[in-house]
Amino acid sequence: MESVYSQRIRAGKRRTYFFDVRETRGNDYYLTITESRKKFDSDGYERHKIFLYKEDFNKFLKGLEEAVNYVKTELMPDFDFDAFNHDNPEGEGGAPEATAPATPAAPQAEAATEKTETPAAPAPTADNGSTEEVDKW
Repeated sequence: MESVYSQRIRAGKRRTYFFDVRETRGNDYYLTITESRKKFDSDGYERHKIFLYKEDFNKFLKGLEEAVNYVKTELMPDFDFDAFNHDNPEGEGGAPEATAPATPAAPQAEAATEKTETPAAPAPTADNGSTEEVDKW
C-alpha cells in the first residue's frame, strides 16, 4: 500500500519515525505513525505502529502536547530540549523529509496498534546522502 504523503524523521542512529497519510476506499484519510528501530543484536528492525483516524486528530494532538509540556515544564524544566535541534541537511539526523507519492494508496483494514519484527530488507529510497539503510515496513 502506498502513502498519499510521507514524512521521515531520523532520531539518532537506530531510530526513525514515519508519518504516513493513507487513503481509504471511501476517499477518506488516516495517519499511521511508525517507530522503526534497528535491532542491536541482529540485522532486523523492530516496528511499532499507531493508526490515527481523523475523528481523533484533535484529541491526540491535545494529549500529546499536554504530555510533552508536562515533561518539559514539570519533570525536566532545566533540560535544554533545543540542544537536540540539529541543523543537519534535509534527510539526515533528525531533519524531517516529506514526500507525496503520485499514486493514491489502497485501503487497509483497521488496526489499533501492532508490533512487528521482520528481517532487514533495504528500503527503496531516493539518495539522501545517508549511509544507513532504514526499513519502514
